[in-house]
Amino acid sequence: MQKTPDKIEKTPWGLVLALWGAGLGAAAQYGKFSAIFDQLPQVYPQAGAALGFVVSVVGLLGIFFGVAAGLIVARVRYRRALLWALWIGAAISAFQAFLPPLSWMLASRALEGLSHLAVVVAAPTLIAQICAPRDRGVALTLWGTFFGVAFTVLAWAGLPLVAWLGIPALLAAHALYLVIFAIYLGRRLQALEIDPVVPPFSMRQLLRDHLTIYRSPSISAPAFGWLFYTFCFVSILTVLPPFIAEPSRAFVMGAMPLTSIAVSMILGVALLRVMTAVSVIVLGFVGSALTMVWLWVAPGDPVACLVLAGAMGLVQGASFAAVPQLNRTPDTQAQANGALAQMGNVGNTLGTPVMAVTATALGYGGLPVLAGCAFVLGACVHLVLARQRRHA
Repeated sequence: MQKTPDKIEKTPWGLVLALWGAGLGAAAQYGKFSAIFDQLPQVYPQAGAALGFVVSVVGLLGIFFGVAAGLIVARVRYRRALLWALWIGAAISAFQAFLPPLSWMLASRALEGLSHLAVVVAAPTLIAQICAPRDRGVALTLWGTFFGVAFTVLAWAGLPLVAWLGIPALLAAHALYLVIFAIYLGRRLQALEIDPVVPPFSMRQLLRDHLTIYRSPSISAPAFGWLFYTFCFVSILTVLPPFIAEPSRAFVMGAMPLTSIAVSMILGVALLRVMTAVSVIVLGFVGSALTMVWLWVAPGDPVACLVLAGAMGLVQGASFAAVPQLNRTPDTQAQANGALAQMGNVGNTLGTPVMAVTATALGYGGLPVLAGCAFVLGACVHLVLARQRRHA
């Protein structure tokens, strides 16, 4: 019989890496069209501004269905939800490789958004359940790198593949990648019996669970912090480049995501062994806010940009590690991961346009002020929720 998570003594790192690999495939559901966005007008020359929806419709669905995904995945059972999401995602990518008419492409992207949500809810929940307690922080910090790693791989390997064989080759390769992980995880996860018994799904229960999640200072905490992180991360990478000197711009923008990942996996993991995940998140937010003061005094300074990426890396990994620290059962962890996905999509959707409008209206000075305030609010939210947990 499967051991309870707190009694697991040895972490199956091969399976953890496979679940992380599935996460890379889910991140690529976002990144594959972001990487080739400048080439889409050649495929859909009459689309105009509607091409933006090819990328954004995946995230928009996450705003509306993020929490629902966490609740539904808990009821469908994690292994089943993950495998169905991988197989459906593979079928969708294979369909997209034929470059269908834009209306069909958008419909497929909407369905792909639901596949994406199921993976990002089920996989980290499974990782938390199969790891020994001492290894959860490391494993979930690794999971937290899945977006940055996937975008880096798409830039280094995906774009050369497109240049060689065209856009359909990238989409077909993504489909094959998901099939490989669906087959492997389908075999490896068969013996795991970690799914809880949950009540039948209903709309009334869904609404009740929404209230439960966002009233709980434990379930909602990772998501509320993640909102402020995602509001800043993508928007800073999008809006900051014009303010960095041209000779170092390409290097800095390529190094920032990698610096964030490196700090998350090295310093973040070390800190998680001596501090709570929430403390690491607050430290990352405070460091990020202080770095925005540096960037306000020295606009576009390359060293400051890399320090900022490192400070944000602490928030990145520790946010996922906070989920099992604050929530002991698989179903509450799934709820927390669903809320995290929802708030992450809200932050990603709002961050770039708000940051761009601020920079346009107030100039460069508006960027560090807005981002700095968001980082301070992220730290404050975690401190307030931590106080509520102590008094509960």
